[in-house]
Amino acid sequence: MNARGEPLLVVDHLVKKYPVGAKSRLPWPTRATPSSFLHAVDDVSLAIARGESVGLVGESGCGKSTLARLIARLIDPTSGVVRFGGQDIGAAPAATFARHVLRGSLQIVFQDPTDSLNPRYTAVDTIGEPLRLLGSMTGGAALDARVGELADWVGLPRELLTRFPHQLSGGQKARVGIARAIALQPKLLILDEPTAALDVSVQALILNLLADLRERLGMSYLFVSHDLNVVRLLCHRVIVMYLGKVIEAGPSEAIFRNPRHPYTRALMAAIPHIDKDAGASRGLSGEPQSPIDPSPAQCRFAGRCDKAHDRCRSEYPELRAVDPAHEAACHLAESVNG
Repeated sequence: MNARGEPLLVVDHLVKKYPVGAKSRLPWPTRATPSSFLHAVDDVSLAIARGESVGLVGESGCGKSTLARLIARLIDPTSGVVRFGGQDIGAAPAATFARHVLRGSLQIVFQDPTDSLNPRYTAVDTIGEPLRLLGSMTGGAALDARVGELADWVGLPRELLTRFPHQLSGGQKARVGIARAIALQPKLLILDEPTAALDVSVQALILNLLADLRERLGMSYLFVSHDLNVVRLLCHRVIVMYLGKVIEAGPSEAIFRNPRHPYTRALMAAIPHIDKDAGASRGLSGEPQSPIDPSPAQCRFAGRCDKAHDRCRSEYPELRAVDPAHEAACHLAESVNG
């Protein structure tokens, strides 16, 4: 972790499992006990310092969005601890956390701005909602002034504040969602692929806006993304997930310059480069391990790794330091050069 004092967020051995199989129409507790579990997030630990921007990357289905929702207290963990500002917020049920005293300090910007906005609310209603519910601003000139100020911060013209979501462009809806998220000036903003649903021409504008807002408000970011170039630009550190596990973590420059896990190297090799030969990067071969009851006695990447050996199939590699502030979960990490 970056040396910035006491961490703002600490996640300790966080687990989220979803039951599969043993379906029954009988009411609980009569229904059958699930026979298997999908390990969406499996024993994840991390920390984010105050003012730090951390990128969370990995392919679709690796668990990064589930982890983001666990931290945002939108879903409950199976086990583990989520400590924010020194308080164990993981112990508070997700169903009641919307009114928690720390809700305003921990906000999320969702991937699709259309789905995350209430179609019955105008932009001014959406941006003002957290101020009314958590900020003790019931209405009047003060609320209108604050909403107008937030619109200015995110570059949303004030004449658009009376419009409904269907009357706004994708970029404008994204700005409304960001304004809502920063209304109470949170300490941590979770960004779940905030530009993935936007046109390429709009993505750069939103990313520049997010960089400016972090500097203006001194927020920490957890930036969930599949776009590694964006993560390299915006984040101090990078955390790489694979099948529910953190398999590498470290400073952005170290991760991109010298990735120590084979999966991270494959991700980096897939980044488009103008001077790269069209056939220089081959996709991963082999079959990924199932996330349903994965074996704890082998590396989850072994089936797709061209460096795998017997030890990889009989002993899970724990996350350990390979360089200062750089960790990797690979038996060969010390000998790997990206």
